[in-house]
Amino acid sequence: MAVPSPDAVQKLQNPINGVQEMEFDPSAPPPFKVADIRAAIPDHCWVKNPWRSLSYVVKDILVISSLVAMAVFFKNTSWVWPVYWAAQGTMFWAIFVLGHDCGHGSFSDNPNLNSFVGHILHSSILVPYHGWRISHRTHHQNHGHVENDESWVPLNEKTYKTLDAPTKLLRFKIPFPLFAYPLYLWQRSPGKSGSHFNPYSAMFNPNERHYIVTSTLCWALMVAILCYLSTVIGPTLLFNLYGIPYLVFVMWLDFVTY
Repeated sequence: MAVPSPDAVQKLQNPINGVQEMEFDPSAPPPFKVADIRAAIPDHCWVKNPWRSLSYVVKDILVISSLVAMAVFFKNTSWVWPVYWAAQGTMFWAIFVLGHDCGHGSFSDNPNLNSFVGHILHSSILVPYHGWRISHRTHHQNHGHVENDESWVPLNEKTYKTLDAPTKLLRFKIPFPLFAYPLYLWQRSPGKSGSHFNPYSAMFNPNERHYIVTSTLCWALMVAILCYLSTVIGPTLLFNLYGIPYLVFVMWLDFVTY
């Protein structure tokens, strides 16, 4: 709960019961700094244990594999599929969060391990790891900025009027924004140009282009694997096992970040 500074509150009398209450002013600076918050966190919370981080990866993979096995075994039982879709989509979201930690460097102190695990995790759910990592860094550097933030940026009236009807529908009409993430990866937010897959996008520095090439190739490899699996188990079963959970994951991602 936010702790207001002395300048951030004023006493008001409740018109119902006459009790003096404090009104919080969100524009006033808090009575503490980021360094104070960091100092209050126990030292062991700052230790990045790669084995512990990897154990989370193993646990999630085991859960995902178990869910797939259950769905295949009970594939002719209709009620199983909605349960599977919700559970597996949530696990895809868990995989994204672990990859997110790799991108932030909180997974371990080893950048190579972070990159390796991050590519495996994010590629498996069709996210270009480095492309996302770099744009996510921009997001944190400009969080809440109405022009320079990376995702869910408010549009000014001039930009809004230039959008075509399909873009307005997908961006502003529920439930379409809940599935906007794949479009964002391809062409960013409305009013911004570039792609997370293109190493020459303005969102990347020249010395970062090789990272984007690597991540795009990993993403393409995952697409190839999915195409191959569709020839082995059939596109319908693959859509049930992977496609719908992927959409649930995207919904979770957009719902949480919107």
